[in-house]
Formats: sequence, structure tokens, C-alpha cells
Amino acid sequence: MTFRAYIVEDSATIRDNLIETLQELALVEAVGVAETEHEGKAWLSQNDGTWDLAIIDLFLREGSGLNILESCRHRRPGQKMIVLSNHATNDVRWRCAQLGADAVFDKSTEIDALVDYCVKARSQLH
Repeated sequence: MTFRAYIVEDSATIRDNLIETLQELALVEAVGVAETEHEGKAWLSQNDGTWDLAIIDLFLREGSGLNILESCRHRRPGQKMIVLSNHATNDVRWRCAQLGADAVFDKSTEIDALVDYCVKARSQLH
């Protein structure tokens, strides 16, 4: 079974590296990407049954990942919302949890933890 991720990240370099890393190390397939809040919210709401994991940056070219989190509060059971940000302070982690994030990872120091999370979440689908 494929583990499908939707990625909202406005840096093409970070996005491409993340997709490659997740494919190689966690067997996660990227089913789509967005660079803005509007694109992310629209795709996630219109493609409800086609993703298992959404990985969202907080500071986007347009809008905020916090608003995407909030718009997905009533997602299907089993769908995970992950925040990947350079601003993963304790306050940000708390706010993301309040908005329904399943986990928050720091881009610069917690990529391995994100990969581990994806491997565990993928194994729970089987």
C-alpha cells in the first residue's frame, strides 16, 4: 500500500529534497505540492481521499500554514497533519497542536525524526 503525502512548502529546493528523502527512506509518495495557503487548502479539501499525510510549512509565499491546519481539523481518521518549520518553538508547537497538528518538526534539526514518524505512520496503515 502506498503512503501518500501532500506537501505545502514554498521553497522548491527544500520541497524537492524533502520529496526525495521521504521516497527513499520512508517509502512515501508525494501526490501533490503547493506553495501557498490558498493552493494547499483547495487541494486538500478537493482531494480528501487521496492523501494520508500532509506536510506543511508555516510561513508560505502567500498565507500561513496555520490556516491550512485549521481548515483540515475535520479530516478523515488516519490522515496526519505534520508541520515542518524553521520556527518550531515551544509556542509554535503548542499552537499547531491546538489547530490539530499531529506532529511538529524543525527543518534544520529534526528531519530524521520526521522520517521516523513517516515510517511509523506508514506501518500503521497496513
